[in-house]
Order: sequence, then C-alpha cells, then structure tokens
Amino acid sequence: MATVEVKNLEGQTVKQLELADTVFAIKPNQSLLWDAVKVFLASRRRGTHSTKSRGEVSGGGKKPWRQKGTGRARVGSTRSSLWRHGSIAHGPKPRDYSYALPEKMVRGALRSALAAKYQENKLTVVDQFDLKEPKTKTFAGALQKLGIEKKVLVVNDHANKNLELSSRNVEGCELVRHHQVHPYHVISHERLLISEGALTRLQEALR
Repeated sequence: MATVEVKNLEGQTVKQLELADTVFAIKPNQSLLWDAVKVFLASRRRGTHSTKSRGEVSGGGKKPWRQKGTGRARVGSTRSSLWRHGSIAHGPKPRDYSYALPEKMVRGALRSALAAKYQENKLTVVDQFDLKEPKTKTFAGALQKLGIEKKVLVVNDHANKNLELSSRNVEGCELVRHHQVHPYHVISHERLLISEGALTRLQEALR
C-alpha cells in the first residue's frame, strides 16, 4: 500500500499515512485529464462577444445608386457585409460555452491528477494548518520549511480564516476546500499541499 509522510508546518515528519491504492497507485489517464481541463476552461468563458448583423447596423436605408445603367454591381445597402462600416456575416453572438462531463469521468480525472502528483513526489501532507494569526510572512515561512517554492494548491477540509488571510497574498498560491477540488486545480499547480483531514475525505469520496 502507498504511504506518505505527514508533516507539521515546521517541516518535521510526525507520522506515516497509508494511502488508498485505488486513488494513488493507478496509472494517470491523460485523456480523462484533457477532457476535464477542457470542460473547466470552457465553463470559465464569459461568452459575451457580439457582432452586429445586417439588421442591427444603423443606416443603409437608401440604395447607393440605381439598379441598372451605371456599369457597377447592383447594391441595395451600404451596410452589406461586403462594405466598410457594414455588418459582420456569421459573426459571434453571446452564448454559453459550458457543458458537463459525467460524474464518473470527473472523479476518474481527479484520481488521475492526485495519482500524478503523488507519483511525481509533488504531494505534501500536513497534519493541520494551525496558524495562530493571519500573517502572510508566517505562512510563507511555513511553505519554505516544507520545501515549497513554486505554484502551490492548498487544500483544507474546513474553513480557516487565518489560513485564508495568510495565503491570499502569497504569489502562486491558491486555496480551496476539499469538496471544491477540480482536476484542473491540481495539475495547473506545481505542488499540492493538503491537510490530513482533507486527504482522508478525498480518499473516501474517490474510492
């Protein structure tokens, strides 16, 4: 069975924790991860882009020249898509880009993301985020003691005001609760820092 060291915020190992092989010992499914990331990014698109069609462009009511006899092509309006200041043919309109994956696929992608982080030795588990005061310097110092210097995803299993306030100004750091973790969150950060409680709950949900 896979195991991981549980550390405190001083960087000291306090115990060993057994991990579920069904979550952390599997071979990451790259195809599932790609699908999950694509869905996540699509849901973040605003979809507010808009161009004006022929009926929405102002002006153009008068026929520029008579139909016959000029030698030029017949034109009914100066607001044609072929003209400068005219409409946009088949242009984008406001739309919703979001769509959903089956729940089993999302759970499988999350298992793959967690397994990848563990197998790459980029998973750090702490017993708890016991911060006495909301201070960025204190939390940044704890990250340094844990050997975390790059982009990190911090996952906790309960609301922690001191942790929220201490981590929000740390560059490259994002904090989420265990039930909000998405595969995109995991793979878009270099390191994963998770509390023992959050890891236990995630394992139970993903088995």
